[in-house]
Amino acid sequence: MRIDLHCHSTASDGTDTPAELVRNAAAAGLDVMALTDHDTTRGHAEAIGALPAGLTLVTGAELSCRVDGVSLHMLAYLFDPEEPALLAERELVRDDRVPRARGMIARLQELGVPVTWEQVERIAGDGSVGRPHVATALVELGVVPTVSDAFTQDWLADGGRAHVAKHETDPFEAIRLVKGAGGVTVFAHPGASKRGRTVPESVIAEMATAGLDGIEVDHMDHDEATRARLRGLAADLGLLVTGSSDYHGSRKTCVLGEYTTDPEVYGEITRRATGAFPVPGTGGA
Repeated sequence: MRIDLHCHSTASDGTDTPAELVRNAAAAGLDVMALTDHDTTRGHAEAIGALPAGLTLVTGAELSCRVDGVSLHMLAYLFDPEEPALLAERELVRDDRVPRARGMIARLQELGVPVTWEQVERIAGDGSVGRPHVATALVELGVVPTVSDAFTQDWLADGGRAHVAKHETDPFEAIRLVKGAGGVTVFAHPGASKRGRTVPESVIAEMATAGLDGIEVDHMDHDEATRARLRGLAADLGLLVTGSSDYHGSRKTCVLGEYTTDPEVYGEITRRATGAFPVPGTGGA
């Protein structure tokens, strides 16, 4: 089985619609994929409706979190999307995205960049607006060559000249909320140091004690040494180890199935979940 547990659609900051995403996943030879858009489940219904035969969909989301001034992302799988407490927290995070984007645009304009809200809004389309959409605007304007180049201290990285903070959930609260909604939690790309500051291992150990289920080890932002270190940490803490592409369509260079999750780990994730269940494809639209 080929299992990719971290993919994005136009419901957040990917470039494939949810329907396109599941069709592309099947064409890439995946057996299982997770739709984990940022702080939203809006793409789930469309993805399920288009799900090809032979592909199973894991519903989920990537939650924006912060601890001790460090941003991190928490992958949440197979939770009840209507559970009130988790739904309210996701809405709180999403509602802060527009004023944050407007704030970044204002800072960029102060730096002499002729970016506009209308441009970013067009790029985001129906998705939850975020930094990748602002970064894409910088690419369109020729300010930076790629989206990744916008995530530096010169521009949009945490603490960067044009960075604006947003509401982010405490990760311990996120674990509690996801568990309360019957879901499973995996700390996304915990060693992605090129994105900015990372969470120390001591905090990951505290998160494991609080109920964290796993960490994403095999990821494009982890070199071999980082993967080996994280794999050892997971073994010490009794955490599941996942691998994923973090696919965003044309917005990033990674491809579907570039990194995958062991079928036994996937089975354990589905065993632990009680809020929702994987959806097998029946042919789609």
